Amino acid sequence: MTPYPQDGGEVGLIAGRGCYPFEWVAAAKRAGVKKIVAIAFEGETDPALAAEVGEMHWMSVGQLGKLLKTFREKKIRRAVMAGQIRPGRLFDLKPDFRALFLLARLKKRNAESLFSAIADQLASAGIELLPATVFMEDQIAGVGWQIGPKIKPRLMDDARYGFSIAKEISRLDIGQTVVVRQGTVLAVEGFEGTNDTLRRGGSFGAGAVAVKVSKPNQDMRFDVPVIGSQTAEVAAGAGLALFAVESRKTLLLEREKLTELAAEKKISFVALE
Repeated sequence: MTPYPQDGGEVGLIAGRGCYPFEWVAAAKRAGVKKIVAIAFEGETDPALAAEVGEMHWMSVGQLGKLLKTFREKKIRRAVMAGQIRPGRLFDLKPDFRALFLLARLKKRNAESLFSAIADQLASAGIELLPATVFMEDQIAGVGWQIGPKIKPRLMDDARYGFSIAKEISRLDIGQTVVVRQGTVLAVEGFEGTNDTLRRGGSFGAGAVAVKVSKPNQDMRFDVPVIGSQTAEVAAGAGLALFAVESRKTLLLEREKLTELAAEKKISFVALE
């Protein structure tokens, strides 16, 4: 059950890449949301999403004024961010006047500071940004969640070690994913994102362990740790043996497909405290 009432049954969706927006829309409909007004971004959002929502409005990344105007005109009072925008877009924005004003006030220009500022702009327009996991609480990895082959003790040792390292780099706002093998850190996530980190870590040899965690005081309205079938494909392709995530903080997408891939590709997944 979601704690958010359905006043009028309308919710805005700020939709990024991948399957996340589709899964969120399906979950929102199951929860009784009557209408979804989606904001889509050129070169990012899958056009097929238009068939799943009540309305979809296209714009460029950086058109903050247009985004706010659209939600105001449609009388949207609650909205959700679902799906990534490629990190490189932070340096490839075509900002309108509203976005330029926002960027000028930011001391740090990373995903967290940018999305937090956008949330403030939404709030100033009377629009509440809901947690990105709303309606999808049953898809969050619980304590003890595990799929794939039985996990060897040495891999669990690497996972626990990697967990502590990942928590530290996330505290420093560097990244949220590390790759470890036999007690050695092979790759630390930076600006390139999770998938490229997995590939880089796997390039040092098969049998490594990836760990993805949340940030301290994670703002669940955006940038929530997510894994799905694409992550499994990349991890398996990189030769990883185990992928550990943080329990109660990580959203699992395409769970059936993820379970099938774990068995087929012989890669294990586990949720750690």
